[in-house]
Amino acid sequence: MSEFNFKPQETSTLWKRWQLNSQKFPNRDAIIHWVAGEEPVRITFKNIIDTAKQFSIKIKELGIKPGEVCATIIRHNQFFYPLYLGISRTGALPAVLAFPNPRLHPDKFRQGLEGMAKRSGLDYILTERELEPLIKPLIEKPGSTIKAIYFPLEWDISGEINSTIDNEVEETATKIKDSDPVLLQHSSGTTGLQKPVVLSHRAILNHVKNLGGALKISENDKVASWLPLYHDFGLIAAFHIPLAYGIPLVQIDPFQWVLAPVILLEAITKEKATLSFSPNFAYNVLSEKIDEEELEGIDLSSMRMIVNAAEPIRHDSHEKFLHRFTKYGFPSTALGCLYGMAEVTLGATLTEPGKLIPEISVDRNELSRGVMKLADNDSVVRVCVSSGRPIGECDLKIVDENRKDIQDGLVGEVAVTSISMFDGYRNYPEKTAEVVEDKWYFSGDYGFRWQGEYYIIGRKKDIIIVAGKNIYPEDIEDVMNQVDGVIPGRTIAFGEEDVDMGTEFVSVIAETKVETDEEKNKVRMNILKAGMSIDIVVHKVYLVPPRWLIKSSSGKPSRKANKERIIDKKDSQVWSR
Repeated sequence: MSEFNFKPQETSTLWKRWQLNSQKFPNRDAIIHWVAGEEPVRITFKNIIDTAKQFSIKIKELGIKPGEVCATIIRHNQFFYPLYLGISRTGALPAVLAFPNPRLHPDKFRQGLEGMAKRSGLDYILTERELEPLIKPLIEKPGSTIKAIYFPLEWDISGEINSTIDNEVEETATKIKDSDPVLLQHSSGTTGLQKPVVLSHRAILNHVKNLGGALKISENDKVASWLPLYHDFGLIAAFHIPLAYGIPLVQIDPFQWVLAPVILLEAITKEKATLSFSPNFAYNVLSEKIDEEELEGIDLSSMRMIVNAAEPIRHDSHEKFLHRFTKYGFPSTALGCLYGMAEVTLGATLTEPGKLIPEISVDRNELSRGVMKLADNDSVVRVCVSSGRPIGECDLKIVDENRKDIQDGLVGEVAVTSISMFDGYRNYPEKTAEVVEDKWYFSGDYGFRWQGEYYIIGRKKDIIIVAGKNIYPEDIEDVMNQVDGVIPGRTIAFGEEDVDMGTEFVSVIAETKVETDEEKNKVRMNILKAGMSIDIVVHKVYLVPPRWLIKSSSGKPSRKANKERIIDKKDSQVWSR
């Protein structure tokens, strides 16, 4: 079949779009809820709307009002999807948050939730009964912004729809404007430092048209995804786009995928999926962590595109993936790359579907100096992978430190403007003003443009990306400064590249006064345990003597300078393991 001609103007809100799809394709699968070892639950477009109406009635009865934020903290569950739609129908804003990993210390989970509640203005928590003892103290705390906690998976939604309340909710839904906010998306930090991004109905509908058009979505497409829906990559690419287009989504449990990554390939094979999305580290996991006998019967020939994004894109990861899966029918032209961020809904650039991704070999040393120079026989080579060209109604530019345009081939900060720009960080006007100027969003990422393609090579900021998860160094440093044996305020955290895994790992430099190997081992173990308390694995610990760390002009230890010093110029005072 031909590509969709998606028309955002057909419907002014997402709820109306979902309703329209339920009328057009009532019996088509909207969500194929995938659980390993079980028959998938197939939720049609008609069914998801009918169930969403039941949830919206319950939400209305609880007194939740339009504009209030409903944070959902729910594991992989077939009722999550209609609950999300039901929240939207009432005019409230869904905000999908991560269910806590069992290793995460309860106090850290509460601190993170409290931080988001204060900054973002979370009004209600919709979660599972298991989390009640963790969350309830927040509600009872004086000055709490959280009004109540509810357990929607326990609601009885099997009865007849209350037509009176249903009509009231529908009347509310019809009054929602396309410029009204539809969701709140948090970046994936760990202790409440996340910046809350507000997106409108129109921003998402326009993005569905433009990114969906760039992906060349047709009625034959089917998405298979393990991505968590609390991340913008999963929420927009794998959930909102197929749901708005009217094509099926096979949604896999992220925790199950981590334990058994082959289930993505099984889902693609059985459902003949055509599209998928994954961060760079997943290509390494799929290539290296699956035994050959697990791949019996796998057929990836239905795939026309798997899109790499959310991490710096690495040539070696793609090569490993192709080497492993070409014999299972995966076409080399099905690899794709995207660059984007939540602030422009999701995507800014995309490589062309059905074509090989452009790559260039450059001189690594020249690149570190800010110049893209094609490699020659004397070069230390870095292969740069294109993230594509701008999608429709989106533009990019590369700028210097003064935000002035620079020429092709020079490295600078990437700035983006888009019809799908966010409405600003909620309750965070000072941070919005820092990154938005004259309708341009200044990303903090470094890259260059060459022959119309954009190559993203690093990050201006110090965010560490481990397996697709953004980790803020401040979060790690805060907890490390409480560790016995570490001099308070004399710790920095940074990311080191793990070439084999195609991602980064967390390293810590800590000043200490201890001297014996036994004492140093004890400090190191305490640092590792402190990392685990906030669900972070510290891969390498560098212990240094007092006054070793280099300070910035503001008086704080400089991450960049100390990272370069520890990696490039190790001295006899450094003890690492």
